[in-house]
Amino acid sequence: MDTQSYKTLSANAATANKEWVVIDATDLVLGRLASRVARILRGKNKVNFTPHVDCGDNVIIVNAAKIRLTGKKLTDKVYVRHTGYPGGQRFATPKELLSRKPIAVVEEAIRGMLPKNRLGAQMFRNLYVYEGAEHPHQAQKPREIKLNEI
Repeated sequence: MDTQSYKTLSANAATANKEWVVIDATDLVLGRLASRVARILRGKNKVNFTPHVDCGDNVIIVNAAKIRLTGKKLTDKVYVRHTGYPGGQRFATPKELLSRKPIAVVEEAIRGMLPKNRLGAQMFRNLYVYEGAEHPHQAQKPREIKLNEI
């Protein structure tokens, strides 16, 4: 029996095969999109997934303003933040956020599904969200994927 074939391969920064992908968020449910994008950012869809290495792809999300929320989440869900000052707790619904900053709703959903450490912050930097259909990353030759392919 050949013992060489049983070695576990671990990816590192040099061997990680990072690609660029584009996802069109038009009429996609926010949570389903966020969970699948977080999976791609983390690299869990790859054969050489290594938990302690950023081996995920760079993800470009276009049409973030056309995202969909199911049920009453558009009005009943509440995002809470704090300014850092006494009495500085602020609340916002997705409807308010979508009218002001549609990108923030998508980014917040994806950030919540990534690890809460330095590696998660590094993975989040590989995410690019745009409100419209245009993005400035044509030079990277991103491949377009459908949400069902992930």
